[in-house]
Amino acid sequence: MSVSTTGPTGYERPTRIGDKPSMRRLLAALVLVLAGAIAVNLLSPAQSAPTGRGASEALPSPQLVGALSLEEALQARRSIRSFSTRMLTRTEIGQLLWAAQGVTDAAGHRTAPSAGALYPLELDVVTPDGVARYTPAEHRLTWRTATDIRPALRAAALDQAVVGEAPLIIVVSGVVERTATRYGTERAQRYVALEAGHAAQNVLLQAVSLGLGAVPIGAFDDAAVRRILSLADDEAPLYLIPVGRPG
Repeated sequence: MSVSTTGPTGYERPTRIGDKPSMRRLLAALVLVLAGAIAVNLLSPAQSAPTGRGASEALPSPQLVGALSLEEALQARRSIRSFSTRMLTRTEIGQLLWAAQGVTDAAGHRTAPSAGALYPLELDVVTPDGVARYTPAEHRLTWRTATDIRPALRAAALDQAVVGEAPLIIVVSGVVERTATRYGTERAQRYVALEAGHAAQNVLLQAVSLGLGAVPIGAFDDAAVRRILSLADDEAPLYLIPVGRPG
């Protein structure tokens, strides 16, 4: 195959694609295309690494159709305590958080039921990169620290190895006062605990659907977890949910 080019004297002559100058130009163009594709992947907001305390990142939109039926996920759900070290993707993290407390309609209703739609739960994610708070209304993370607190959290959880080794830990906390404004403190404490259970089960089933493993943990030193996560005085830790790829 040949193309027509203009020579130094102005007349046209055939140049074969295999000629060295043409090959060099072709290879250069391919390198530019590949470099652009790599840059897009590396700089995609969905996969970008946190830049430190206060950094905020939008999570990928949740998928509304999964690989498993609800019945299949229920059948397959087991508590998993051994994970590989492979990190979860932003898509997987976003899907898990959406399952726990994601917004599902224009009125602001969420995936888990809440007494009076007061939504007293707060979700933090703990990874080797640090700790981030989930904002359901915007489906995004705001990074609170860039420190790996998993060793300290493991100690607070009575030295349960899975807490220190899981690539992701979802911490569910509750603000009883939000619910108490309508139902009183005594009843609100029950409602908030029930809501934490709803959210945790959503996470466990979503993990199965994604091919991940998870385990709900309630045995920990409340004061130590509150201190390690720098939770507000009115936020009570209710659940630690380590998640990862089964080891």
